[in-house]
Amino acid sequence: MKKRPILAVAAAALALTLALTACGNGGSSKTTNEKADSANKEKASNTQTSELPKLDPNAKVTIEYWQYEFPAKVELINELIGQFQQEHPNITVKQTNFPYDQYNQKVATLVPAGKGPDVINLYYGWLPKYVASGYLQPLPEADFPAADIEANFFPFVETAKLNGSYYALPTGVRTLGLFYNKDLFVKAGLDPNKPPATWEELVTYTKKLTELDDKGQFVVEGFGWEPGSQLHHWFRDGLLYQAGAQDTSEDRKKLLWNETPAGLEAFKYLIDFAKEHKVGINGFYTDDSNAFKTGHAAINVDGSYRLSSIKKDVPDLNYGIAPLPSYKNKSTQASFWANAIPSNVKGDKLAAAVEFLKFLTSKGVQEQWVEKIGELPAQKEVALQDKYVNDEKLGPFIAQLPDGRAHFFIDETQERTLFVEAVDQVLLKDVPIEKAFEDLITKTQKLYDDYWAKK
Repeated sequence: MKKRPILAVAAAALALTLALTACGNGGSSKTTNEKADSANKEKASNTQTSELPKLDPNAKVTIEYWQYEFPAKVELINELIGQFQQEHPNITVKQTNFPYDQYNQKVATLVPAGKGPDVINLYYGWLPKYVASGYLQPLPEADFPAADIEANFFPFVETAKLNGSYYALPTGVRTLGLFYNKDLFVKAGLDPNKPPATWEELVTYTKKLTELDDKGQFVVEGFGWEPGSQLHHWFRDGLLYQAGAQDTSEDRKKLLWNETPAGLEAFKYLIDFAKEHKVGINGFYTDDSNAFKTGHAAINVDGSYRLSSIKKDVPDLNYGIAPLPSYKNKSTQASFWANAIPSNVKGDKLAAAVEFLKFLTSKGVQEQWVEKIGELPAQKEVALQDKYVNDEKLGPFIAQLPDGRAHFFIDETQERTLFVEAVDQVLLKDVPIEKAFEDLITKTQKLYDDYWAKK
């Protein structure tokens, strides 16, 4: 799921950035930004303090739900809409989908014009921009108490809390895990039931698993190495913390990557798979997930959402899942798509949207989601059931959820792009790792400084 190829992600979020600029939120003047921020804060405040209207049980209400075109999700939402409408015969829900690379642009164009949905599905990393642009309203505290959310959902869901309020909630969440090809393990003389568990073992295994032809070209990558895919997340929420560093300060304003030598150690460890160990290369067999699915990458760091596409595309692939190899600490990246309510939804439509959002986060829906989509339940009591914890494929992901972290994005596309550019500086232009790392921090910190300066 999410992540489609990085070019599609970049194009989608770039479209949002351009659309937001066109809508007057791109910073044409300080005075304009101050007025916009003031208006948005007032709007949010009014939404929070006003009493949510009660839906007349005899009233007929139609609401619209938006998400991008992902076949399994579209199909399941249609099934869920049927279930919801049986329980709420006075509410009709219509689903609208857009191609992934058009999704953000459609939202940025139609929502401000009052033509958007009543409930919308968004990647968590996009929320700061949507909230800053006034597109979303806080979830009603009476229906979604912050204390209940923080008691019942996994802690990283708190990244959906902005300006003191929750703006979205997920049905499913994801963590990163280690996918490994058991047949390639046997071929390399490795035990297929003992995947690498430490940083050192991962390096050793990937060297043994790498296969080259007589021209020195990859036949099999020991490690599916794709910096624009999940490796950015692995670095920020996995490797950094495993080495003993941190991502940002508690107030989310300052990057802490270089506060200790551990940050550079994590960055170098990641790059050395391509630079020093030469066990993987960017773009092999299109991308890392495709290389793994076709048997041309022996190990791949990917999300739990990949389970459904492997089951569909290569059902006979003999593979296993393991927690991410650890170092000094355990940590993994966690992420989620969440459902939110646009700021212009009012009256009966708002009441109906709240009911639908409650339904989408219910235990029964979360169980259907994990079984048909492959994402993990967002609430602890649902995810930690024996049937999931003991599952051969889901279990390793579930086991990592308590160690999951979801970093706070200012601009998902730009932050990812800066990371990929830093890696390219080292690999393609022989820039010293130390300099590339410091430049990356400086450029990323500027995004944060600019964002918080407008608050």
